[in-house]
Amino acid sequence: MSLTTPYDPQNIFAQIIRGDAPCYKLYEDDDVLAFLDLFPQSYGHTLVIPKRSAACNILDVDTEALCKVMAVAQKLARVIVDELQPDGVQVAQFNGAPAGQTVFHIHVHIVPRYSGEGLGIHAAGKADPAELEKLQARLVGKLAEI
Repeated sequence: MSLTTPYDPQNIFAQIIRGDAPCYKLYEDDDVLAFLDLFPQSYGHTLVIPKRSAACNILDVDTEALCKVMAVAQKLARVIVDELQPDGVQVAQFNGAPAGQTVFHIHVHIVPRYSGEGLGIHAAGKADPAELEKLQARLVGKLAEI
């Protein structure tokens, strides 16, 4: 997929937004949805997406939608750092397959990083659903406190 590939309304994130595919939701408002990555690079790996923008990448998305996504990414990064106490946090956004993008709906990764662990490879292995449910409850609970 290149930077000019047309948006596919059947991509997995579009399906999640429509409710056609499940997710471990952490946050949702009218414009933004955030959920746990099923193939996490580390414990707490979260994805933040715009709900109303049919954009593949940062070149396609309107500025207002991008700003809303980044505001939620910052809020969730703070919650994740406070609750999970990682040694670092990576916020990343990839554009085009050669840059590492695998789902062609613009999204931001929040990846907690822990000392002694490597950077991890995306999609290296699917997370245990029971562990994702526990983590989801923990982070949603923390979000409710703020």
